[in-house]
Amino acid sequence: MNSESVLSGTWSRLVALAARPGARAIRARFAADPARPRRFSAAHGDMLLDFSKTAIDGEALVGLLDLAHAADLDGFRRRLFAGAMVNTTEHRAAMHMALRSRATDRLHASTAAGQEDASAIAAHERALMQRFVAGVHDGSIHGATGEAFDTVVNVGIGGSDLGPLMATEALTMAHGGVLHARFLSNVDGTGAAAIMRELDPERTLILVASKTFTTDETMTNARALRAWIADSLGEAAVASHFAALSTNLKAVSTFGIADDRVFGFRDWVGGRFSLWSPVGLSIALAAGWEPFEALLEGGRDMDAHFRSADFADNLPVLLALVGIWHVNAMGYGNQAVLAYDDRLRRFPAFLQQLEMESNGKSIGLDGQPAASRTCPVIFGEPGTNAQHSFMQLIHQGTQVVPVDFILAAEPDHDRPDAHRILAANALAQAAALLRGKSRADVEAEMRASGVSEADIAEIAPHRVFNGDRPSTTILVHRLDAFTLGRLIALYEHKVAVQGWLWQVNSFDQWGVELGKVLARGILPDLAPGAAIGAHDPSTAALIARFRGLRGEA
Repeated sequence: MNSESVLSGTWSRLVALAARPGARAIRARFAADPARPRRFSAAHGDMLLDFSKTAIDGEALVGLLDLAHAADLDGFRRRLFAGAMVNTTEHRAAMHMALRSRATDRLHASTAAGQEDASAIAAHERALMQRFVAGVHDGSIHGATGEAFDTVVNVGIGGSDLGPLMATEALTMAHGGVLHARFLSNVDGTGAAAIMRELDPERTLILVASKTFTTDETMTNARALRAWIADSLGEAAVASHFAALSTNLKAVSTFGIADDRVFGFRDWVGGRFSLWSPVGLSIALAAGWEPFEALLEGGRDMDAHFRSADFADNLPVLLALVGIWHVNAMGYGNQAVLAYDDRLRRFPAFLQQLEMESNGKSIGLDGQPAASRTCPVIFGEPGTNAQHSFMQLIHQGTQVVPVDFILAAEPDHDRPDAHRILAANALAQAAALLRGKSRADVEAEMRASGVSEADIAEIAPHRVFNGDRPSTTILVHRLDAFTLGRLIALYEHKVAVQGWLWQVNSFDQWGVELGKVLARGILPDLAPGAAIGAHDPSTAALIARFRGLRGEA
C-alpha cells in the first residue's frame, strides 16, 4: 500500500471512529475510565494540556497519532527547522524560530541566494534593539527638546500590531511598564486624533512597523503623526521622534528616519509570527529588555520541546490533533478561546490572525481544492467576561463549540481571594460543559425550591443543559514573560502542524490582497465630483449613497 492510500485510510478511519454510536459522549467516557485525566493529558515543565474533556478515546488518539505519522509530520518538522522553503507559494522559509534562538543555535533559512545563518542575523538585530532600548530608558536617546520619552506609539496593522499589543498588555498590566505604550492600527482617523489629543509630542517616541513601508493603513497613520510632530516641534524634530521597523531603507529615509533608527528583518519572518523580531520593539520599550528576553526564552523552550518530543507527549502536536478531531471528525466549525487572565484579553484576537490567516485556506499545497475542512472560526474573550456574553450559546446553543480554557495557578497580584473565584469559574465552566444538567435534575431542584408543577412543566426545558460539550484546559503555574513566550509558541506550532495535516500553506496570506487592490480602485470614486467607475451595481449604488450623505453627489 502506498503512502497516499495509507494517509487516505487514516483520515477515513477518523471519520469512522466519529460515526460510532455514542462517539460524541464525554461523560460516559469518564464513567468507563476514571483515569482519563492522566491518559489524555500531557505536560511540559509546569504547562499542562488536559484534553480529557473531549470525546477523544484511546482508539481516536491512536488514529490521530497514526494520521500524524502517515502525513510525515516528522519530516515536515525537520524541514521547518532546517529552514526549507515551506512557504511554497512565496518560495520562502518560515524561520520565525530563529528570532528567539541564540546566535550559537545556527538555525539557517533557505533564500534565493542560498542558506543564511538566521540565528546570527536575528542576534545581530537584537543587539541593535537592545542598545536602542537601553538608550531610551536611560534618557541618552530622547526627544528633540531634550525631554525623555515617556510613551511609545506603535503604528502598524495585522501582525505588526496584534502580537506586540497582546504581549505588551500581558507584560505591563499588572505592574506597569517602563514606558506607556499606545497602539495605532485602524486607518480610521479617530485613533490618531485621540493620540494627538492625549499625548505630549515632546515625550512621544513613534515606531512605524511596516516591512515594505507601503502598507496603506500604517503609512496613512504614520504621516498623520509625522505632521503632528513637525507642526508641534518643527520639521527637524521628526528624526528624533521616529524609528522604523522595516526593510525599505529608501522609503524610510525619505520619510525622515535616520538609518540608525531602522530595525529590519528578513522575508522568512511572516507578519503574524513576527513579535519576536524588531516588530516587538514596543514590547521591549514598554515592558523592559529583561521581560522581552524572557519572552524569547519561553518561545525557544517550546521550540525545543516541539522539535524533539514524541508526538504522544508533544503539546503543540496534541493540541493540533484535538483540533483536527473536532473540525474533521466531529464537523465543528468554531473554536472559542477563554483565557482566565485579564492580561490575555487580546490573546483571542491575536489567535484569530495567527490561525485564520494561516490556515483559512481552501486550496491545498498541490494547487487543488483542499481535500478536507480547514481552519475553524476562532473567537474568544477573557473569563469571566465571556460567561456573561457568548457562553450562553456554548452551553445551550444548537451548535457545539469546543473551548480552550487557559488558567494560571498563581496570580500576579495580591488579591488571592479574587484569583480563587476566577479559578473556580474557569474550572466550573469546563465542568459544566462536560456534565450538563438533565431534565430530571432540573425538575427535582425546582420541586425542592417549592416551584409549582405547572411552572416546572413550562420552565424546566429551558434550564436543561445537554452537556458533553468538549473543552481543553491549559494550566500553568503563573503567567510571566517566559510562560507567555511558551504559550504563543505553542499555538504557533499548533497552527503549522494543522496546516501540514490539512495540506495548506500556513505561511502565505493571499486572501488579504484582493480587498486592498479593489480599495485602491474605489478610493478615487469617493472624491467630490468624480465619475463613478465600473463596479458591481451594489458597490456603485453605495458609492453614490455615501457621496450623497456627504453632500458630494
